[in-house]
Amino acid sequence: MQDTLAVVTVVVVGMMVGVEFAVAVFVNPILDRLPNDGGLAARSDGARVLGRVMPFWYIGSVVLGAVWVALAWGSDGASLVAAGTVLLVLSVVMSILLLVPINSRAATWSHEGVPADWKQQLGRWDRFHYVRVGVIVLAFVLFAVALV
Repeated sequence: MQDTLAVVTVVVVGMMVGVEFAVAVFVNPILDRLPNDGGLAARSDGARVLGRVMPFWYIGSVVLGAVWVALAWGSDGASLVAAGTVLLVLSVVMSILLLVPINSRAATWSHEGVPADWKQQLGRWDRFHYVRVGVIVLAFVLFAVALV
């Protein structure tokens, strides 16, 4: 049971890391290079779509990590899983306090109704997102090492 949970947790968190890494390193930079602010609509739609999905993914990852910690408590690797789970909790707190407010505003933007500082707001979101990606990558590494 614990081994299966460990594998599922590593896969779920690994996929989440992959999505968030791709958004940070590839998708958003590509969208930002589109001419005539063409990426605005795509980033706004991404904020709506991922804004509905990612909370479940993040919270689900925390729950998986917490259950894994509970089952592994006292065994080798439990401290790594606990540390990874704490990092996932940190990423959720970061999301709620720093990223979600900007994301919620961006989800409502269109070319007809966009604030003058929209590029600065998205730049701020990107910087916070880079930090969050670093946090979840570290959590994933800790989980992967604990699995071995």
